[in-house]
Order: sequence, then C-alpha cells, then structure tokens
Amino acid sequence: MKVLPADAYVEGVRAGDRALLARAITLVESAHPRHEALAQEVLSRLLPYTGRSRRVGISGVPGVGKSTFIDALGMHLAGLGHRIAVLAIDPSSTVSGGSILGDKTRMARLAREPSAYIRPSPSSGTLGGVARKTRETLLLCEAAGFDVVVVETVGVGQSETVVANLVDFYLVLMLAGAGDELQGIKRGILEVADMLAINKADGDNALRAERARAEYRAALHLMRAGAEPEVTTCSALEGKGIQDLWSSLAAQLDQRHASGELERRRRAQQTGWMWSMVEDGLRAALRAHPAVAALVPVLEADVREGRTPPASAALRILGTFLPGAWPSHTS
Repeated sequence: MKVLPADAYVEGVRAGDRALLARAITLVESAHPRHEALAQEVLSRLLPYTGRSRRVGISGVPGVGKSTFIDALGMHLAGLGHRIAVLAIDPSSTVSGGSILGDKTRMARLAREPSAYIRPSPSSGTLGGVARKTRETLLLCEAAGFDVVVVETVGVGQSETVVANLVDFYLVLMLAGAGDELQGIKRGILEVADMLAINKADGDNALRAERARAEYRAALHLMRAGAEPEVTTCSALEGKGIQDLWSSLAAQLDQRHASGELERRRRAQQTGWMWSMVEDGLRAALRAHPAVAALVPVLEADVREGRTPPASAALRILGTFLPGAWPSHTS
C-alpha cells in the first residue's frame, strides 16, 4: 500500500474526495505497525469535523433482506437530501483477510447514487477488530460530510451488541413467524434494540407480518423493563413503510438530542472505545511477549490433558507477562 502524507488524507477527506476517503479507510484498517501512527494523526486532525451524523446500526436474522432494506432506505434518504455512508461488516476471508460478501452487488441502486458511499469492512476475525475499525471508518465518513452513517452487521450475535455500542440507534430487522424467530435470536440483541421492523410485509405475507408484530410486542413487554422499542412493519422490496420508519427513527433521535441523552451516550461510547483499544493492545502485547509465546504451547497441552488447571495456567501466563502483578503460583 502506497502511503500518502497526512495532509493529503486530511484535505482529501474534508473535500469529499471518494478515492482519498477509501485510501484513508484502508490506512486505518491496516494492521501494519508503520501505518498506525499516521492513521492516528489523520484521525486526530479530522476529529473536530466528526460527530454531526446520525449513526444507525442495522442487523437481523439471515434472509431478512438487510441489503435490500438498506438500499430502499438509502434511496429514500437521498431523496430527502441526505448523504449516506453504509459500512457493511463482512466476515473476513481466511485467505486475503478482506471482506467476502460484496454488499455493493446487493445494493444496486444505492451503489450508483452520487450521495451514497458503500464500504464493506472486514471483521478481521475478532469482535475487537470489528469495533475498532468500524468506529474509525465511521469518523472518516463523518469528516467527509456524510450525515447518515449506517452500520450493517451480518447475522445476530455477540458482534451485534458490540456494534450497538458505537451507534446512536439500533434497528433490528425481523421476519414473520415470531415464535420460531425468537428462538433463533439472542436475548441480548432484543435488549439493546431501539426498534424492530418486520420486513417482507407484502403480498400474502402482509397479514402474517401484522400478527408477528403483535407477537414481538408481547415478547418485548416481558423482556424489557421500562421503555419498549417500537415494532413496525415494512416491505423493502415494495418500499412500503420506509418513510414512516425513518420519520419515527429521526424523531426519536431528535428527542434524545434535545434531552442530552444522545450526548451522554456518545461520551460513554468514547470511553468504552478507549478501554477496548487498551484491551486489544494488551492482548497483542501478551501474545507477542517472547517468554509467554514459548510458555503457551506447553501450558495449552497441559490444560488439554488435564495435568494443569486452567486457572493455574492463566496465572503462570500473567505472571510471566507481568512479574509481580499476580500472586506467585506453583503448579
């Protein structure tokens, strides 16, 4: 990767130059140590121009039609005069480390829209990688002038709760057949969702979608103490319900902004981001420590064979990494 001076990245992103925005994102996604300092300089200089977008996370069960929904929503937002960036977190290729789903091919209209920008973001195989790279990419898109940033995640699981901690609003797409679908979605997802939208509410499925909405509302009433998220229906394929959904979402964000809740949430996310990066750095330093690297294969074999308790092995690793920080332990 050819690296540019920091000024080129900063000026290009601020000017809305898509080629330089893409290169800046590639820079912050790079795992090369020599790129880290430059990436942080670029982000620091762009930080005053961030924070002005609406950050929306979108997830859902497999087959719910996330890409079709985002395509429809994005076109609606473009019609309202918004500039939309879509960050699609893909599973990483084990060969190249890059994204493998290619969301641009499934958002055909939005990919051609001048006011939209779609960027697949590889998960790099770790939840920490998802959170860190996506946060930094989100900031770059805001600095480039995009006023709505959508973070799309694959499936529903632990990574989705991580993403919920970097957006302002978390929308979960669902399908009709609530009883079956609720068995396949983790409780934690529903606990952090700000809105549920039952997609594919068209044709013969429209009545089932309405029944599903009632079932989800009943389930959320039992799961959630206090304010319950709105449950609505839509058809991304036909464009039905998209306008009302966005109007409700935007109104809720405006209310949170007016009350100060949005600012408090973002401040908490900032400190959470700091600590997640500290944890990522410590984990990387731990694995790179020569003495720890030599000890780990032996201890892993001992734990597998039942010769050493996992807690004892963990204490030996930690004691090797930071002598004196943990009580001495003899296995």
